Amino acid sequence: MAVSRITRWRLMSVIFGIKCLFLMVTLGVLMKKSFTIQSIQSTPSPAPISELQEVSKCCACLEKWIGYQCNCYFISKEVNSWEGSRDFCASQNSSLLQLQTRNELSFMNFSQIFFWVGMRYSEEWNAWQWEDGSVPSKELFPELLNTKTRGCVVYSPSKLVSIEFCKSENRYICKQRPIVS
Repeated sequence: MAVSRITRWRLMSVIFGIKCLFLMVTLGVLMKKSFTIQSIQSTPSPAPISELQEVSKCCACLEKWIGYQCNCYFISKEVNSWEGSRDFCASQNSSLLQLQTRNELSFMNFSQIFFWVGMRYSEEWNAWQWEDGSVPSKELFPELLNTKTRGCVVYSPSKLVSIEFCKSENRYICKQRPIVS
């Protein structure tokens, strides 16, 4: 009788040990997936991507693009000239950032890094223009629109703006209208 009780306890111990091991493995897999998703969302990469990610109920962005207020943004880690940056954005079916307001990039936590945006001085029109040929609003960059300095615009999410030679190399921001889901 004593032998059968010991055997039952051993059998129950083995069963509970297997269950415990199974639960620990499951927890490890879930934690790994959670950390992988967070690291992908916080570190965009300039590689061409075609997979869509859901941003909100109103839109979806390409993987490694940041969705914010129903727009999709690509924040480069690499540097390029203004023209090279514009060409990269065009290859991604987007354009260099055309700011609507100075608060548009508030999701970037006031980064001090300067990025190319889609504005440069047009020699042909003797005026500042966005990449699409439109004229920026006077309220957006009043300090810039009064100068005739030639070059391209770099912008920092901390709301600083500057003019640089278009051949200089900077990071850049592409903006794309999201795919409506």
